[in-house]
Amino acid sequence: MRRRTFLKAAATSAAAGAASTVFAVPNVIVAQRTLQWQMATSWPVALDTLYGGAQQFAERVAALTGGRFQITPNPAGKLAPGTGVVDVVAQGAVPIGHAPAYYAIGKVPATAIATGLPFGMTLRQTNAWFYEGGGLDLMNEVYAKRLGIIAFLAGNSGAQMGGWFRREVNTLRDLQGLKMRIAGLGGEIMKRLGVTVQTLPPNEIFQALQTGAVDAVEWVGPYDDERLGFYKVAKFYYYPGWWEPSASLEIQVNLREWRRLPRDFQQAIRSAAMEINMSIPARYDARNAAALQKLQQEGVQLRQFPKEIMDEAQKVAREIFNDFAARDADFKRVYESWSKFKTETDSWFGLNEFAISGYLYGKS
Repeated sequence: MRRRTFLKAAATSAAAGAASTVFAVPNVIVAQRTLQWQMATSWPVALDTLYGGAQQFAERVAALTGGRFQITPNPAGKLAPGTGVVDVVAQGAVPIGHAPAYYAIGKVPATAIATGLPFGMTLRQTNAWFYEGGGLDLMNEVYAKRLGIIAFLAGNSGAQMGGWFRREVNTLRDLQGLKMRIAGLGGEIMKRLGVTVQTLPPNEIFQALQTGAVDAVEWVGPYDDERLGFYKVAKFYYYPGWWEPSASLEIQVNLREWRRLPRDFQQAIRSAAMEINMSIPARYDARNAAALQKLQQEGVQLRQFPKEIMDEAQKVAREIFNDFAARDADFKRVYESWSKFKTETDSWFGLNEFAISGYLYGKS
């Protein structure tokens, strides 16, 4: 009896071992798989905050996978125009990209929310909505259905500056006929205020300003703007960038390619994206102050947007949000989630954060 029991147990153990081997072998093979991807980005190499962030992402993915997953970032214009990264990733021409989503606003209006709405949430509120308020899941549902991609937060500018102007803008009348490089819904608002709007990638902005193709440009803030040389052509530097109180960037992956990835490669992408979502804004915060001081030494004159312009822009922004919600169900669904979260968190930020910020920075 004992012998039969022993033999049965041994047979069961052997069968289990065989089954384990059968299922383990493919996993071992998958784990040893090596892969090389090319990445399209919206950034020229000169923007070491942004292009450097894409490089940091690729290095981290390689490190997390023991060198088995190699991603090579490419500057704007090499694999795709700076404003066309979302398109080439959606088409599958390139498997992965690093870019803001709102360059696809013409196809998917909800991408405007993914990057950041005018008069919208701060960087911290934005991250909270994406990570804890269901925002990332909502956007990825829209992306899967309409673009065939999956995206992960991968950087943020924080509150932006209001851009570079050849001449001062003191009233709404001064905006009439102005030619300006500005993207996203900020551009839509400016159109309604009488501005002729162009959407240009960063590697084309300086030349447009220098040649007079545009009278004003906006990009991000002092550090990037100084590197792009805008101060050499325009001397009036406006604030705040009401169109982007924060601006999220994304790692965008073609959904078919994503589903083919081994799970550890997917997790490497998630982790590396979250890392640069923290490090890119930290770099901006560390570098913008010194860059602004340098710009002022170059004769740049700071100007605050007049309240008249701010008030009218905010009014027009609300009209545009309602227009988009009325004609696009996905925008409406995401916007309702975003608005609810903003209202709830505004009560907290408006109480405590505003009080300490006003005390610390409102003395001058």
